[in-house]
Amino acid sequence: MSALGALLSPRPAAGSTGMRSRILLGLVCAGYSVGAAVGWGSPRVAVFMGDFGLAAAALTAAVSCLLYARAVGGRLRPAWLLFSLSSLMAACGNAVWGWYEVILGVPVPAPSLADVFFLCFAPPAIVGLLVLAKRPVTRAGWICLGLDAWLIGGSLLTLAWSLALAHTAHLAGAEEANVAPAALSLAYPLLDIVLVSMVLALHFRRSGVNRSAVNTAIAALALTVLSDAVFTSPLLRSTYHSGQLLDAGWFAGSLLLAYAPWAARRAARAPGGAAPTRAVASRPIAGSLAALTPYLAAAVCTLGILYNVVDGRRVDRVVIFTGCTVVLALVVRQGIMLLDNISLTQELAQKENHFRSLVQGSSDVIMIAAPDGTLRYVSPAAAGVYGRDAEDLVGAELSSIIHPEDLGRFVHEVRRFLAASPHEEPTTRIECRFRSGAGDWLNVESTVNRHQGGLLLNSRDVTERVRLQAQLQHNAEHDPLTDLPNRALFTARVRQALGGRRASDPGTAVLFIDLDGFKQVNDTIGHQAGDELLIQAGRRLQDSVRAGDTAARLGGDEFAALIVGDGTRDQGAREYQVHEIAERLRLTLSQPYRIGPHEVRVAASIGVAFAEPAISPTDLMRNADLAMYRAKAGGKDRVELYAPQMQADVVRRSEVAARLRSALRDGEFALLHQPVVHLASGSVAAVAAQARWRSAQGILFTPAEFLRVSGDDDRTAELGRWLLEEAVAQAADRARAGHPVAVSVRLPAARLLETGPPLGSIEALLTRHGLPSGALMIEVADSDPRVSFDALEQRLVALRRLGVRIALDGFGSGFAAINALRRLPIDVLKLDRNLVEGVVESARLHKITSGLLRIAGDLGLQSVADGVDVPEQVLALRAMGCTHGQGMAFSGPLDEYRLRRALVRGEFPVPGVPGPRPVMAGGSIPLLTGSHTETPVPPT
Repeated sequence: MSALGALLSPRPAAGSTGMRSRILLGLVCAGYSVGAAVGWGSPRVAVFMGDFGLAAAALTAAVSCLLYARAVGGRLRPAWLLFSLSSLMAACGNAVWGWYEVILGVPVPAPSLADVFFLCFAPPAIVGLLVLAKRPVTRAGWICLGLDAWLIGGSLLTLAWSLALAHTAHLAGAEEANVAPAALSLAYPLLDIVLVSMVLALHFRRSGVNRSAVNTAIAALALTVLSDAVFTSPLLRSTYHSGQLLDAGWFAGSLLLAYAPWAARRAARAPGGAAPTRAVASRPIAGSLAALTPYLAAAVCTLGILYNVVDGRRVDRVVIFTGCTVVLALVVRQGIMLLDNISLTQELAQKENHFRSLVQGSSDVIMIAAPDGTLRYVSPAAAGVYGRDAEDLVGAELSSIIHPEDLGRFVHEVRRFLAASPHEEPTTRIECRFRSGAGDWLNVESTVNRHQGGLLLNSRDVTERVRLQAQLQHNAEHDPLTDLPNRALFTARVRQALGGRRASDPGTAVLFIDLDGFKQVNDTIGHQAGDELLIQAGRRLQDSVRAGDTAARLGGDEFAALIVGDGTRDQGAREYQVHEIAERLRLTLSQPYRIGPHEVRVAASIGVAFAEPAISPTDLMRNADLAMYRAKAGGKDRVELYAPQMQADVVRRSEVAARLRSALRDGEFALLHQPVVHLASGSVAAVAAQARWRSAQGILFTPAEFLRVSGDDDRTAELGRWLLEEAVAQAADRARAGHPVAVSVRLPAARLLETGPPLGSIEALLTRHGLPSGALMIEVADSDPRVSFDALEQRLVALRRLGVRIALDGFGSGFAAINALRRLPIDVLKLDRNLVEGVVESARLHKITSGLLRIAGDLGLQSVADGVDVPEQVLALRAMGCTHGQGMAFSGPLDEYRLRRALVRGEFPVPGVPGPRPVMAGGSIPLLTGSHTETPVPPT
């Protein structure tokens, strides 16, 4: 037998409960029987126990049934009240009987009050049995119940009349003076016959509620009726006296009836596995005896008639009448049962047809497995679902069509299901793989029910649903564009790598990758080309990592890679190996991409972070992200390893960014101006506006100090707008106060191309504050490669038409300086500070600076040297042809009060000049006072 068949084999039922109470009840009844058999030791004690002992037992039954009826409700409550009344009548009868024999010491008269009580015992018990019976549903059922009662009662009456009652009735007719005793002699057996008839007729029709209590009550009444039958027999009637062994039957019947309600309570507390087993096993026997009841009754009636015939007696009219009515009742009952059977047969055939149509037309496969695991029935739907004929599956082992990998789980679930209570878990659902006719495996979902010790399975093919779920799971964990794992799956893989058997391996590393220049690809050739670039980059990344590693796309142009450690204990060697992998990835991703007719180039900035003991996946990925941003900030297209200092820098930048936001909101910024001095005369030609942040301690921070730390582009743009507006406003105030000196403001090229609100534009500022023509100079920084030169050229041309002068800031430091000089409308070249600092010490820088100044002079441009801090630099720059300079050699940044004092003075001492020449306050370089015509640029 297979493992599944062994699992489905029947198990022994649980043992019976309440054995201790039954043993105690048996011992009490046995003790009473022994005492009655030996005469209780004395005639007086025997009479006392035969009368008041029986009265006490009957009273106990009455109280027990009454208490149970008050404690519980429902349909059966009246039955227990009637049983209590019946037992009370028996107790009163025995008490009256004892009053005569024990108290008065005289024989019991016939008839007496005791006979009245004893006769009142049977009617409540008969009605109580009717209440306990299972009520028929149809009118034919009620008729059959009455016929069954008469069949049993008539048969018993025929037999009893033939044996004893006829003789008693004959004596009563002969002695008319003793009619009352004769009537009592007939009344007792007739009531007992009725009670026995009801007991037998209702035994097989009892209700399913409190079955244990009902069985016990029927047994108690049956024992009482049996004792009454023995008492009324002619052989014992004349010699009976109280205290005989017959009293033990009445005593046991009363105690058994008193025990019946509490047997129901114990049955309700008993384990749920034993009772259903016994009930199922007893149904065939009960059904057979119920069907044989009419024939047994007719057989008893026939035996009564035959007894009279064989004995040579004349057949009594009572016997003939009773026998004829029994036969007639049997015929009527059989006719009713025949019609009922025909109706049931038709109904059963109709239901069977419905069931067959339902099973055969269902798209689900219905299978019945026997207790040994063999398939006994398989519905025709198996041909369409499994691709196998139902006949081929019948007789096969259920385990033979289940996938071996799923068989253990299937058996475990079935074992758990069969061990559970049928009321708590009537069905269960199991999903496994079944073998199809083509040899492949189908995902099948089965609803399993219990069926005669085996299993009933209702199965359906859910292969497509499983595939859809797998696809949805794949889509939820993978990027839809590149089909690489997304952030969620990548995080799960990192968590698995950190928590697995290599949790302590320091060689595990995470790489964060960002494509430099990807936004420019989207802006120039379109987003579709950008998507194609991402697909190709993801494919290159996937092909470059090892089989056990993970490549993922986190979003946008950010990718990641998980490099699982190989157990190497040499940390230095492992870092070198991962760094080599990262460099190879950088070179691979930086190769040209062919997208349609275009060849696109992007670079890759990669940050690497290694796992540390007890590090979380979130922290490890954060470290790699910080390293990647450090690589971008360090010039892009490079690999950067994470260092703890990076996290401290992030915290510091966050703090400074937060303080910067509050400083802009609270007005903590101050505007300073540094004079731009004419190197030949020392006169103030212009002032350069510079922002300073005044901290709570009164310290002034330069823009390079706080903007570099904060890294907040939004705050940088907001600060640039504030600087421009404040510089224009203060320049207009100085002009109205008699100090018309030009102001220069440094702005990034991207800021000039912003399409912000009209009120915040340069044109609106000039108009609103009424700044004179030529009083504003914009210093353009050309360090941003993303800015379009065409758009910047158009913007600067428009500003020059308004009288705004243009200076090229940082000239000599960037690769794009020559291109900007060739294309943009420039008025002033501002030499970079790095050139000025080494112009005296370095002969190489001296020649470079001299060449740049010669270019400016040939183009007719003014020149301004930034960072002129010592007199030697003034002499060198003036000798090279530089016209203007700003720096500590003349003055540092000044507030508005000191600036106006300097403008009143008008000039600063210049090294190498014989003597100061007085100039008017507000003197400016000729550039700022010239016309608005553009400076001619030589053709390229």
